[in-house]
Amino acid sequence: MSNIKIANTFHPVIDLIKNRWSPRSFFQEEIEQNDLDTILEAASWAPSANNEQPWQYIYAHRGTAGYETLKSCLVPANAAWAKDASVLVAAIARKTFALTDKENRTAMHDVGMANANLLLQALSLNIYGHLLGGFDIEKLTADLGLTTDQEPVCMIALGFLDVPEKLEEPLLTRETQARQRKALEEFTTQLP
Repeated sequence: MSNIKIANTFHPVIDLIKNRWSPRSFFQEEIEQNDLDTILEAASWAPSANNEQPWQYIYAHRGTAGYETLKSCLVPANAAWAKDASVLVAAIARKTFALTDKENRTAMHDVGMANANLLLQALSLNIYGHLLGGFDIEKLTADLGLTTDQEPVCMIALGFLDVPEKLEEPLLTRETQARQRKALEEFTTQLP
């Protein structure tokens, strides 16, 4: 990993968080199923309202029909680089509580928490992840046979980091520029 991608934080953030970023250049090496199972189990340990665990992950390894199904749902700009990822994943939220069938208004948040666990566990195995919002929700819903209670949250490309030079512009520049975040003052407020 390029040092330019390590977060330059103002406070002592743990290395796993400082080193996590979303690459687009993946080396065509397969993720072992045991490693993928570890990554997915990490997602299961995220906090959720009433311990509902409203997440579902539908995934496929590169070289399978399922992978092509998932890849076909990506917008062309994302499919162009995500094609090299070892695994594609659709992250799905169940919108209601299982026992009461009432709306779970935190379902999307809870899936986001699970996704964060997933990404950090993957990185601990030297596997990188990139969350994608650029996909056809209706096509994914139809292709996967999702119900009205299931809502696609995002797609995830997982794989091993490759050199950025294999990407064309503007992706090459995005891959090689330093990461930036807002200062704390821009998104936090301390009440008196």
